Amino acid sequence: MSPGFSTAALAALVFVPALLGILLLLAGRRADRTVGPLAVGAILVVVALAAVTAAARPALSLPFIGIIDGGDFAVAVDGLSAVLVITVALVAAAVTIFAVVDLAPEAPRARFFGYLLLFTAAMLITVTATTVPTLLVAWEIMGATSYALIGYWWQVAGKMAGGTKAFVTTRAGDIGLYIAAGAALAGTGTLVLEDLPTAEGAWRHLAAAGILLAALGKSAQLPFSAWLSAAMEGPSPVSALLHSATMVAAGGYLLLRTQPLLEATGWAAPTAAWVGAATALILGAIAVAQKDIKQLLAASTGAQIGFVVLAAGVGTTAGGTAQLVAHAGVKAGLFIAAGAWLSALGTKQLAGLRGAARRFPGIGASAVVAAVALAGVPPLSLWASKDEVLAGVDGGALKIVSLAAAGLAAVYAGKILVVILAPVKSSPATCDRAADLDMDEPVTRKVPRTASVVVALLAVAAVVLGALALEPVAEAFKAVLGVEGEPSPTLADFLISGALAVLMLLATIALRSRLSRLERTPLVRWAGLGSILSPRPWLAVGRAAAAIDERVIDRSVLALAAAVRRDAVLIGRADHDLVDGAVRGVGSVTRRAGGAMRRPQTGLVHQYYFQSVIGLSALFLLLIVVR
Repeated sequence: MSPGFSTAALAALVFVPALLGILLLLAGRRADRTVGPLAVGAILVVVALAAVTAAARPALSLPFIGIIDGGDFAVAVDGLSAVLVITVALVAAAVTIFAVVDLAPEAPRARFFGYLLLFTAAMLITVTATTVPTLLVAWEIMGATSYALIGYWWQVAGKMAGGTKAFVTTRAGDIGLYIAAGAALAGTGTLVLEDLPTAEGAWRHLAAAGILLAALGKSAQLPFSAWLSAAMEGPSPVSALLHSATMVAAGGYLLLRTQPLLEATGWAAPTAAWVGAATALILGAIAVAQKDIKQLLAASTGAQIGFVVLAAGVGTTAGGTAQLVAHAGVKAGLFIAAGAWLSALGTKQLAGLRGAARRFPGIGASAVVAAVALAGVPPLSLWASKDEVLAGVDGGALKIVSLAAAGLAAVYAGKILVVILAPVKSSPATCDRAADLDMDEPVTRKVPRTASVVVALLAVAAVVLGALALEPVAEAFKAVLGVEGEPSPTLADFLISGALAVLMLLATIALRSRLSRLERTPLVRWAGLGSILSPRPWLAVGRAAAAIDERVIDRSVLALAAAVRRDAVLIGRADHDLVDGAVRGVGSVTRRAGGAMRRPQTGLVHQYYFQSVIGLSALFLLLIVVR
C-alpha cells in the first residue's frame, strides 16, 4: 500500500463523517427521507477506512497554529490508536444501523444523524491526535455534539436539562486540558503529546493534573459521575454510542495515551489507580440499586471504565485497552437491546421488562450473552480483560477494592439476567415510552430484525475477545500496542476471578428478592452524587467569592488606585516646580548672557579697536603678574 493512499485514507477517515454530518445539519428536514441509507453507507465507508489505516499506520499533519512547535493539526495511527479506530468505527456502525430502525419516521432524522456523524468524527480525531491543539478541537466538538444528542428531544420537558448537566459537568473537567496545554508549552516549548513527560519541574506536575482532571470528567469518574445519569435522557442510540466506545471511553483512552506522564510525576499514577478502583466500587453499588435498566447500564459504564483508569494508574496499558474494547462491544449490545425493548414494550423500568428475553428470543439470547460477559464470567471478554488490568495491581488495599468492584459487576449483571429471564407475567408493563418520545399513546411493536442481528454480532465479539485469556493471543496483542513486557495474569488469577464472578452471579440469582430493597435506598439516586455538582452549593460558593471580590479585592484595588493618583499629583508638582523650573532657569540665564554678548557688537570700527586695546592691555598685565 502506497504512503499516499494510506495518508488519503486517514484524511478521509476523519473528514468524511465530519463533512457529511455538517451537510446533514445544514440540509435539515429536507434530508430526512434519504438520510438513513446515506448515514449507513457513510459509516460503513468509515469502517473500511479504519481497517486500512489500522494496517498502514499513516500520519497526517496540516498547518494550524504555525507559530508554535507542535501547533499543527496532526493525526497519526499507532498501535493504540489502531485498536481504537476500529473499535469506534464498528460500534458507531452498529449504533447507526440500529438508529435507522429505532427512530420514528416523523422524527428529525437528518439532525440526529448529522450530530451522530460529527460526534463520531470527533472521537476518531481524539484517538488519533498527536498534538494538543488537535486533541482540544476534537474534545470540544465531542462535548458540543453530545449536548445536542442528549437533548435531541428538546421539546420534551426535562430532556434539555440532562444535556445541559452533562455538558456543564464535563466542561468543568475540560478546563484541565487547557491547563495541561499551557503547562506543556511552558515546560517543553512544544505542544506534541508524546513530549509531555519531558516537561520541566512543576510544569510536568501541572500538566499531569490537567490531563487527569479532563480525563476523569469525560469518563464520568468520581466526583464527576452524576452526569451519566442525566445523559440517559437522550435517545437509546445516543446512550449506546456515548456509553460504549466514545465519550465515556475518551477519558480512559487519554490516560492510557499519557501514561508515561502519569508515571513521571510519582503521584498522578497512584491517584488515577485509586480513583478508578473507587469509581468501579461505588458506581457498581449504585448500579445494583437501580430499577431503571438505562440507569443501571449507565452506572455500570462508569464502573467498568473505572478499570481502564485503574489500568492507566498501574501501568497495564494492554489490559486497559482490552477493557475498553471488550466493554465497548458488551455495553453497546446491552444498550441497543434495552432500546429495542423500550420501543417494543414501552418501558425501561426493570419491573416492566420481566421476561423480555423470553418474549423476544432473538435479541434476548444475545443480550443474555452480553450480560454474562458483563458479569466477568469465563471464558467471555470482560473476564479476560479485567484480569489483564488487575495483573498490574500489587497486593494490599487496592487489590481488595478492585476485586470487590469486580464482584459487584457480577451482581448488577445478574440483576439484569434475573429480570429478562423471569417468567412472563400477563400484567401490562409500565409504559413510559410515550413520555420518552413525547407521544400521546404507548407504542407496542416487534423488535426489528436488524436490531437483533446487530446485537448478535456484538455478542459474538464478546465471545471471541475472551481469547485474550490465552497467552499467545495476549502477547500478540501487547506486541501490536508496543508494550511487551507488561505483567500478565497467572492461571491462578484467572481461576480466582472466574470463580468469584460465578459465585457472585449465583448468589444474586438466589437472593434476587432481597436486591429490590436496595431500590429504596439513597443509592438509587446515585448516592447523592448529583448534589456535588448541583447549582445550589456552587451558587453559595459564587456568592462568597463575590463578597470577597467586593469587600477585599475591589477595596484593595480602589485604595491602590487612590494612592497611585496621589503619588501622581505629587510627582507632577515636583516635575513642574523642580525639573521644569530648573530648565526654565537655565534658559533664562543663557538668554541674558546672550543679550550681554550682543551689546559690544555695534558695527563701529573705532569701538572694535578700543575693545582690542583693552583686551591686549589686560593680557599684558596678566603676563606681568604671572611672571
